[in-house]
Amino acid sequence: MENTDKMAAISPVKLGVDSKFQFKCHKDVKCYTKCCRGISIILTPYDIIRLKNRLQLSSEEFLAIYTKPELMEKTDLPVITLKLLDDELTSCPFVRDTGCIVYEDRPTACRYYPLGVASLSHKEGADDDGFYFFVNEPHCLGFEEDREWTVKEWRKDQGVDIHDEINAEWTDLLVRKRSFPQNIKLTDKSKQLFFMVSYNIDKFKQFVFESTFLTRYDTEKEIIEKIKDNETALLQFGLKWLKDILFNYKNFEFNQEKQSVSVKE
Repeated sequence: MENTDKMAAISPVKLGVDSKFQFKCHKDVKCYTKCCRGISIILTPYDIIRLKNRLQLSSEEFLAIYTKPELMEKTDLPVITLKLLDDELTSCPFVRDTGCIVYEDRPTACRYYPLGVASLSHKEGADDDGFYFFVNEPHCLGFEEDREWTVKEWRKDQGVDIHDEINAEWTDLLVRKRSFPQNIKLTDKSKQLFFMVSYNIDKFKQFVFESTFLTRYDTEKEIIEKIKDNETALLQFGLKWLKDILFNYKNFEFNQEKQSVSVKE
């Protein structure tokens, strides 16, 4: 999460997982909830699942009410940002003076704050331990509180490590596409598939179970049962399928005889 009014004037500091910083946010801090105004928040696929279920909305309802689509620079892939209120402070729609009304299901970017992520890959076996940055925004008084963390401790405390693990295939897709030459573009159909799998889990579930998907892709029965009632498992299944469709990463094994495919575990 970033405060767009302040970011340009402040230099970020590069951190690793064992880097230490001092921070604590609570209701008695005078700047409480100020970091939830004038912000830009990219929502991850798991964020949308958590939030739309918290609000008891369908994927399409949540997307229509609370988000706006944008194209990510250097990837040409669609991303979803949180739609802010049209008030004097351009506030997050979920913030109140008393705090966040969806705190238990808050987005990944909010969980990270006051940290940000510069390297997106959180896949097991990645080349580095992570590249994070810590921005001391002038308005924030949480940095004056006497509580020290390592980056690793903060990620675990905020539950962001779990979010990163679930979103790992998605962030890897962004990283891989960003490394492509700029003249290599995805088709509109490919972008639509990326959008559906990433952000509209309800539509993707229909696509899998109410179309010819399972007759064309020979998916193991255990996996079918798992993804039928588990949206997180369905998302991770979909991202592996999407990676193969878009970038031919061989997450699926093709059966020439049946013209079908089974998922590699």
